[in-house]
Amino acid sequence: MLKIILIRPGSTNFDDEGRITGRLDVPLNACGADQVARTIDELADQRIKAIYTSPCQACQQTSTALAAELDLKAKELSGLKNLDHGLWHGKMIDEVKRKQPKVYRQWQEHPETVCPPEGESLKSAQERGRTVLAKLAKKHKDGVIALVVPEPLASVLRSQLDEGELGDLWEAENQSGGWQQFDVNPSTVRLKA
Repeated sequence: MLKIILIRPGSTNFDDEGRITGRLDVPLNACGADQVARTIDELADQRIKAIYTSPCQACQQTSTALAAELDLKAKELSGLKNLDHGLWHGKMIDEVKRKQPKVYRQWQEHPETVCPPEGESLKSAQERGRTVLAKLAKKHKDGVIALVVPEPLASVLRSQLDEGELGDLWEAENQSGGWQQFDVNPSTVRLKA
């Protein structure tokens, strides 16, 4: 059995301000660094044998700190890039809610039907996530691996790993720190839904 630990990076100023980060490269803030230290302490007893990370700065800082503690090297995977929020990047979530209430509600209730202006559809992100998970499951048949992934892509991967609901992606957008563990049978991970 393969164990996948899904780790959200520590918080950034954008998270604290309620801004949409998406693929913007924003570093950890002081609170985020504390969250990372707490996560590292909580994962000390896990026997993580590989760390994979999203290319964003907050994820790289998080995975570098974890890798240093575990004497590993984190590997960046382009397939773990966050959702491309297009013209929503950098905007306050409340601004989208106020100026585009119908789209805001639709993204909350049925995100699969929304594509941010000049951004990426959720379906595309889900396909990327499935591809990454399938490749990692093929490479790692057992043991423990860690994926450091920002929200809302972390919610996408979580829903694929536990076959659960996506949840409110607006709420997830500014969640940071913390981790979840999933037991995965590598033979059941599929490339397609």
